[in-house]
Amino acid sequence: MFVSNRITLAHGSGGRLTHELIHDLIIRYLTNPILNKLTDSAMVTCKERLAFTTDSFVVSPLFFPGADIGKLAVCGTVNDLVVAGAQPLYLSLSLIVEEGLEYETLKQVIISVARNSRNAAVKIVTGDFKVVEKGACDKLFINTSGIGRIVSSGELSANNIAITDKIILTGRIAQHGLSVLTKRKGVHLGFSIKSDCNPLNSLIVPILHKIEGIKFMRDPTRGGLATTLNEIAVASGKGIVIQEEKISIAHNVRCACELLGIDPLYIANEGIAVIIVKENDAHKVLRLLRNHFLGRYASVIGEVVRTPRKRVVLHTASGGWRILDMLTGETIPRIC
Repeated sequence: MFVSNRITLAHGSGGRLTHELIHDLIIRYLTNPILNKLTDSAMVTCKERLAFTTDSFVVSPLFFPGADIGKLAVCGTVNDLVVAGAQPLYLSLSLIVEEGLEYETLKQVIISVARNSRNAAVKIVTGDFKVVEKGACDKLFINTSGIGRIVSSGELSANNIAITDKIILTGRIAQHGLSVLTKRKGVHLGFSIKSDCNPLNSLIVPILHKIEGIKFMRDPTRGGLATTLNEIAVASGKGIVIQEEKISIAHNVRCACELLGIDPLYIANEGIAVIIVKENDAHKVLRLLRNHFLGRYASVIGEVVRTPRKRVVLHTASGGWRILDMLTGETIPRIC
């Protein structure tokens, strides 16, 4: 058993302490027949088209209102698969731990990974554990990779986007970035803002089985909604016009943005998606989204237009027009 309540370099040596940690934490909380074999590679069977993704998580602080680095790692990777048109199946989990991290902190992160992987119906099937010297990383970094089975009837590609396609946003914006920022800086607003971090497969995958008119999807994480829409406009070669009054923002988030002088359109999200859908299918998709608790604030926020090409234009609530550019610089670093 552990002789210290903190992680030491010996825990990453590959010896007795490493094996005890893997069995006491990883196998105990993430147990499944594939992972339990502890082989160098996971053996999985898939006979269909696959999506594969990888991501790294360096968020600071490790715990913040509504989520933590463990939940973020699972949901972030799951959602990258979902917006590619896939049903997530398997994840890897690699942990890079700074010497001196409290054992209890690591335990809480692993418990979060276990809980959220169950909620997302995915299995952690392989991974890695490393310990680095004090100061070589900030407490804990996580890398995850994910494999999913493609379930969309056609290829989701920006090349498929056409004039008059509708743009759907599945939920409220700006909650994740503000949650991390206020916790990190110790900002007391008089109210709490929780991250929207959630796995989107239960929301979106059933719709992919029912609707063929979905052209493209993207989760608006770093850079926020405005940057994501710009990426779509450039990739498709089309223009995008969105309606400010259709974009759902919680009242407390709007107040916080005004107090902090931050544009919510550029703040990261971790539990919503942008869906580009054929005009005739937009209301069907919207109805299905709103039947799910994660999609209760879904709305059609705009459409694809011919001009201006490769640009995003916002029709403001006051009746004016504003060009939305990509984020320049980093408004809130290390939010994922």
